[in-house]
Amino acid sequence: MNHNTPLSPRPLHQLSDVRRRVLTTAQLRAHGVPAAEINEQCRAGGPWQQLLPGVHLLHPGPPTSEERLHAVLLYAARERNASVPPQPGAEEPHRPVYTEAMITGLAALTLHGFAATPPLTALSAIDVLVPRLRRLRSTGCVRIVRTASLPTPEEVTGLPVAPVPRALADAVAELSDAGAVRRLLTEAVRGGHCEPAAVVRELTQAKLLGRPHVVDAVDSLLAEGRAIAEDRLYTMVREYGLPDPVWNIDLRLPGGPHLGGLDAYWPEHAVAIELDTRAPRQDEDALWSEYARKREHLERLGITVVYITPKKLRDSLEQQAAVVRTALMASADRDPAAYVVVLPR
Repeated sequence: MNHNTPLSPRPLHQLSDVRRRVLTTAQLRAHGVPAAEINEQCRAGGPWQQLLPGVHLLHPGPPTSEERLHAVLLYAARERNASVPPQPGAEEPHRPVYTEAMITGLAALTLHGFAATPPLTALSAIDVLVPRLRRLRSTGCVRIVRTASLPTPEEVTGLPVAPVPRALADAVAELSDAGAVRRLLTEAVRGGHCEPAAVVRELTQAKLLGRPHVVDAVDSLLAEGRAIAEDRLYTMVREYGLPDPVWNIDLRLPGGPHLGGLDAYWPEHAVAIELDTRAPRQDEDALWSEYARKREHLERLGITVVYITPKKLRDSLEQQAAVVRTALMASADRDPAAYVVVLPR
C-alpha cells in the first residue's frame, strides 16, 4: 500500500443508479480503483469509456441523457474531498453535490418542461454555468458559460438547474433564428414559467438587446405579458366580486390636458388601477419618474391609483383584490375628487 491508496474504500456496487455509472477519476480512486486499472478499463474496446476529462462512463454503450447531464456537472463542479472515501458505516449520499455549477441554456429549459426546446438527446452540447474565474474549458459535450454571479439554482430531477430567466438568456445568446427566440420567450410567459420583466432584465444584463431579432422577440414578449396580466385583472374583478369598472380609459381635465391612460377606473369611487408592466431597460428610472408624476397628479385631483404588477396578479390574486376593495371602501371617507372626463382608450 502506498500513500496514494485510499483507506477503507467502499465497493462500487454500493453506489446507486447514475452514480454507479458516471464517476470522476478522483471518485474511482476513492473507491479503491487505481489509475492503472482505470486506464486499462477505458482502453479502446474496453468496458469503460472516458466521456470528458477526468469523467468516466462505466459501461461501453452510448450515454443516456441522464448520464450526460451528470457527466457535464461532474466535469464542471468544484470537487471537494473527492479522494476521501466514506467512513465505514457511513451511508452513501442520496445524490452527488455539485458545487459552483448548474445546467443552463436549452438543456435547462428542456428540464424545466419547455415544449419549444429540443429533447436532451438532440443537443450536441449541454451548457453549464460556472463562476467567471473557474479554470475550465468547453470540451466534448459540455459548453462552459461563465458568470460574475451565480444565481441560486433550482432543483429539477435532482440536478441543479439555472432559473428560467437566466437559462433563457444563455439559450438566446447562442440562437440566431428569430422564430426560435420568439417561441422560447413566448412559452416562458404563456407557460407561467416567469414574468416578462425578469426575462428582459437577464437579456439586458447579457447585453443581448442590441440584436435586432432579440429586440423584436422582446416586443412580442411584452405584448404577450401585458395581455396575460389584463386577463388576470378581469378574472380578479369577476371572481372576487368587485364592482365592474370601466376598462382601458384615458382621463382628461375638462378642456384641459391629458392625464394619462388607466387599465381600470371606478368613476363613482375615483379609484383607478394601472398595470406596472415596465421592462427593466436602461431608461427605467426615467419611465418610473413618469409613472410617479402621473400618480402624484391624479392623487392631487383626489383619484387613488393602485399599481399592480403582473407578478402580483399571478402569485397573489386574492391579496390584490383585497387592496382594491379597501381603496374602494375608503373612497367614502375622502373629499370628492375633481371632475374629469373619461374617454375610451
